[in-house]
Amino acid sequence: MATHFFDRDTAVRPASTSGREGLYHARIDPGWWIVRGPNGGYVAAIVLRAMAAAVGDESRAPRSLTVHYLRPPAEGDAQIATRIERAGRSLTTVTAQLLQGEKLLGLAIAAFSTSQGGDSLDETAMPEVPPPDALPAAPRRLPISARYEQRFVEGGPFGGSERARVAAWLRLSEPRRVDAPLLAAYADGLPPALMSRLRPEQGLGPLPTVDLTIHFRAELAGLALSPDDFCLAVFHSRLARHGFIEQDGEIWSRNGVLLAQSRQLAIVLGA
Repeated sequence: MATHFFDRDTAVRPASTSGREGLYHARIDPGWWIVRGPNGGYVAAIVLRAMAAAVGDESRAPRSLTVHYLRPPAEGDAQIATRIERAGRSLTTVTAQLLQGEKLLGLAIAAFSTSQGGDSLDETAMPEVPPPDALPAAPRRLPISARYEQRFVEGGPFGGSERARVAAWLRLSEPRRVDAPLLAAYADGLPPALMSRLRPEQGLGPLPTVDLTIHFRAELAGLALSPDDFCLAVFHSRLARHGFIEQDGEIWSRNGVLLAQSRQLAIVLGA
C-alpha cells in the first residue's frame, strides 16, 4: 500500500470486475485544488500512471505526454480508459480518456520507449540562481500549497515583474524521489508565469489549461537524486492573444540535468 501522500493521491488500480481491458480506477483528491478544480499537473500524473500500467513494461519509459483538458474533475472517483494504439519494437503509443461517470474530462496521448542510441547533443544550461537554502519558503495560500515547498528565485504572483517569467526551487512537502509522474505534476507546479507581471491591485481570473505537453528528457534511474532534493522549475510566456496564452517550461535537477520540458496553452479569463 502506498505510504507517501503523492502516491496515494495519484494511485490507479485496474477495474478487474468491469470486463473492460485497459480501464483503471482513481480518486481525485481535494488537496490538489486551485481555483475551480484540481491542478492540471496533478491530473496529468494520474493519467500517466494509468498509461504506464497499460504499457506494463518498465524498460519503456515515458518520453512524451499530452493531455487535453475538457472540463475540471470533481472530487471523488474517476476512471481512466486506456488503449494501446501501437506497440512497436521499441516504442509504444497509448491513448487515454479521463472520465467521471458519463462525463469525458480529458484526452491524452503518450509515447513510451526504451532508450535509443545515436549521436547526442546537449546545448542546455541551467540558469544561475541562488541555492534553495538561501531562499525563504513561499507562503501557502491555496489547498495545493500544502503539497509543495516552493522557494522563488524569480517572479511570483503579483510581483510586478517586467516579463512573464517565474522560477522556483520546488519539492514535495514530504521527501520523495523524483519520477515521471512527479515530473508531470511539477510541469504545472508553480503559479502561471503571467501572474508575475501583475501587481496586487490588478485582477486576474482563472487560467484553465487547454492542453499540457511534457517531454521527459532524462534517464532518472541513472541519476543520483535524493528524496530531499529540490528541482528548479522555470516557466515563461511570450504571447497572449485572442484570450489564449502559452507557457513553456523546464524542470532541472539540482545538479543541472534537464529532466523535463513542457508547453501548455491556457485560457485567460477575466477577474
